[in-house]
Amino acid sequence: MPTMTIERRPEVTGAHRIVVKVGSSSLTTAAGGIDPERLSTLVDVLAGVRVRGAEVVLVSSGAIAAGLAPLGFKRRPRRLAAQQAAAAVGQGLLIHEYTRELARYDITSAQVLLTVDDVSRRSHYRNAQQTLDRLLELGVLPIANENDTVATSEIRFGDNDRLAALVAHLVHADLLVLLSDVDGLYDGPPSDPSARLIAEVRDERDLAQVTIGSVGAAGVGTGGMTTKVEAASIATGAGIPVVLTSAAQAGEALAGEQVGTLFHATGKRRPTRLLWLRHASDAKGSLVLDAGAVRAVVERRASLLAAGITEVVGEFVAGDPVDIVGPDGVVVARGLVNFDAAELPRLLGAQGVREVVHRDDLVLL
Repeated sequence: MPTMTIERRPEVTGAHRIVVKVGSSSLTTAAGGIDPERLSTLVDVLAGVRVRGAEVVLVSSGAIAAGLAPLGFKRRPRRLAAQQAAAAVGQGLLIHEYTRELARYDITSAQVLLTVDDVSRRSHYRNAQQTLDRLLELGVLPIANENDTVATSEIRFGDNDRLAALVAHLVHADLLVLLSDVDGLYDGPPSDPSARLIAEVRDERDLAQVTIGSVGAAGVGTGGMTTKVEAASIATGAGIPVVLTSAAQAGEALAGEQVGTLFHATGKRRPTRLLWLRHASDAKGSLVLDAGAVRAVVERRASLLAAGITEVVGEFVAGDPVDIVGPDGVVVARGLVNFDAAELPRLLGAQGVREVVHRDDLVLL
């Protein structure tokens, strides 16, 4: 009897550096505690990827969910302080479980906690990049998560799907794998028997007929299908293919089997810091420009000079991200400002070369 050949995805089998993201609902019980069996199974899969010679960075949710039961919370709290308390308890429990399970394979793990502020500022993002690169060189498996213990609503990634896409670009990954409790992208609610699994997404036209709703375990996870598609868009737009599937199919997905949904890369790699600036930063204020300055920034890709600014809005300091706004109120770019908000009013309209935002620190929106 002839042996059946399994067709595998070259985007997966040829990937040397892979970022894997797993959601809270795929790691925890309904009550909110860590599910040891699920976590152990995931570690088995990641260890198998390492055996074949690929490097792995894991972006793991679950800190808040893991802290619910020990604190007596019945569900994820709404108040930020309570979420931070749960994260403070749960993060230690989560990393302990990973450390113990990875030790079965003699793999050393490292905890990497990030906030938007850590990686969107010019002086900080490079440190994160160098740390992750060095950990991988040393054979360590980094486990990244948003630092929910200290993050505020103003400095949050919002979900670990977006964080995973940005980390994939930060470490120059060849592949991003998003694991959740749904086995791929459907053209309608997965609970609908008529919904069809979309095996491949090559561009936005493949998403035109897709109805995207929220999925996941109520009260535990925060990311739904919308955030996963957005994360896939960030990664593929930066040249990184994405596989979206369930945690139960992680082994098959990382072996290159035709499971879940493959999002093909649609763009080229960009300077890492500009990707962070576009997708990970929240503007601390805005600069309103005259029409001539807008043309210079948008069409000629010039630096923003003080002479073209008509108004300064908000409170910010040098190095903060700010929105660059046209006279019609439309945001045209975001950049890292070279002056404090208090310094700028006296420079408005001044002639001469005073670069308020250098073109290398500016991304068009």
